Amino acid sequence: MNPSFPDPSAAIAAHVKQERDARGWSLAELAKRSGVSKAMISKIERAEASPTASVLGKLSGAFGLQLSALLAMAEQSDGRLLRYTEQPVWIDPETDYVRRTISPRNGGVLELLRIDLPPNARVSYPPDAFTVQHQLLWVLEGTLVFLEGEETHRLAKGDCLQLGRPVACTFSNPGDEPCAYLIALAKR
Repeated sequence: MNPSFPDPSAAIAAHVKQERDARGWSLAELAKRSGVSKAMISKIERAEASPTASVLGKLSGAFGLQLSALLAMAEQSDGRLLRYTEQPVWIDPETDYVRRTISPRNGGVLELLRIDLPPNARVSYPPDAFTVQHQLLWVLEGTLVFLEGEETHRLAKGDCLQLGRPVACTFSNPGDEPCAYLIALAKR
């Protein structure tokens, strides 16, 4: 993890507000579409609260965007090379899940992310968070239990899973050791 990376809350706040304004939605409309309370959306837009991964997933689904798009303003870079020390890192305030963007943010069609999921942590996303992308998930260390709709996948180090149709998903680490996995995203 890169502890010197700036807090992306302000950039996330600006992007959520920009997306809502671009659609002409009120706070109430976004709350209805996302299932996130008006109060929480307002706090996020004012950068008074750092959204959790689950909340970002709900907001991205309501906007019809990849979760990464909501973080894009905080992660912009130019060029084809993104050095490890410059890779954007975001930490979920609820679970301490760490999301590292590995690939340069230059508009390419492929995106690589490393996720470090602490022991006994779980993160859930609505189906809308997966509608605009294809995903591959590759476990680097530990054990990941991935609930994909009604189907449960127990993945160990080295296992790779291609996600199916967009359904509600939960990533969980039931063990006492950290779990790390790589996600490869491609736009649909």
